[in-house]
Amino acid sequence: MFDVAWGAGATAFGWIVATDFRQAAQRFHALSHAAVPFGGGGAPVVGVGFVRFVAGVFALAGPIVLVTGLMDVWRGETGTYSLPPIPVWFVVAEAVVVAAVLWWMWQRSSVLRLEWNTGSVLRRAAIAGLTASLVAFAVCFGFGRGGWMLLSWLAGGLCGLTLLTGDRPGQESATEVDA
Repeated sequence: MFDVAWGAGATAFGWIVATDFRQAAQRFHALSHAAVPFGGGGAPVVGVGFVRFVAGVFALAGPIVLVTGLMDVWRGETGTYSLPPIPVWFVVAEAVVVAAVLWWMWQRSSVLRLEWNTGSVLRRAAIAGLTASLVAFAVCFGFGRGGWMLLSWLAGGLCGLTLLTGDRPGQESATEVDA
């Protein structure tokens, strides 16, 4: 099932960013640069062209992994949804890391807060869903619930794709520029 989920997510992400659908590659490049925790204020190391190239690799590999995963499901070769027992110290460390990342991403001038302040209702719902899916992923991982962890990962990916393709206030779309 992981192959199916990863293949679907990689295909969607890859094609949306590689084709620069609704300026998704440029938005992904800007969000990635803004999300760098230490020293992200300087000039970007890579350009939008490199981001689109890497997304193209995902766009080509995603369908292959998706079809392979679907064939495994068809043959009944799906594994179990439970994870092996995870040590308590690892779960605590994971919770601390997730809490620190969320705290940093929601600070006053950080990525999620800026997106929230300038966003529409759909963008705010996607940001809330992305945050909730990260928390759900960490909780499900801590309790060893692989199936629910996978669903929270997919929900977070869908919310992230919504953020990449949605219009921001004050931005002109490509059709408005051409007109």
